[in-house]
Amino acid sequence: MTSGAAAGRYARALFDVVLKEVPAEAEPVLTQLQDLASLFTGNATLSSVLSNPAIPIAKKMAVTKALLERAGTIAPPLAKTLLMLAERDRLAILPDIARIYRDRLTDHQKVIRGEVTTAVAIAPARLQALRQGLEEATGRKVVLEAKVDPSIIGGVVTRLGSTVYDGSVTTQLAKMKQSLIEAGQ
Repeated sequence: MTSGAAAGRYARALFDVVLKEVPAEAEPVLTQLQDLASLFTGNATLSSVLSNPAIPIAKKMAVTKALLERAGTIAPPLAKTLLMLAERDRLAILPDIARIYRDRLTDHQKVIRGEVTTAVAIAPARLQALRQGLEEATGRKVVLEAKVDPSIIGGVVTRLGSTVYDGSVTTQLAKMKQSLIEAGQ
């Protein structure tokens, strides 16, 4: 099983258990999971120890238990998942599990993430109006991230999930160029 497939299975199992046992904890578990993933990946020594196949699993389990004790309040399903990952020598996939868990949670909450790219910074009021229009069009709550890319010259490129709405000047110029080339032949 690939690490991506394994991460998907662990994330789905964790999400399902959290929804069944402590549904109100779904968002806090995501925060805890992301914090722990950052801890594991952000500390080079810890990351190399926990991903090194030469280090015995018993030591990895001990390190994970010590981290959980120092972390404070961790949701029981998440603590069990971390210990299971340590036992199976799969702690390296924790960042992937966090990403997939986040995607499942936002899908469960009927939230869609997107990004809006403009040539210059967009005013917060315009971003809010765009977000509201997208919420009406999709019937879901929309969370937008604004980005600036001067190369689009003007207009807006909006990405919602896998759908891209490209109203940039660069794209319009490229379409006009293609039309002129086709008309000249």
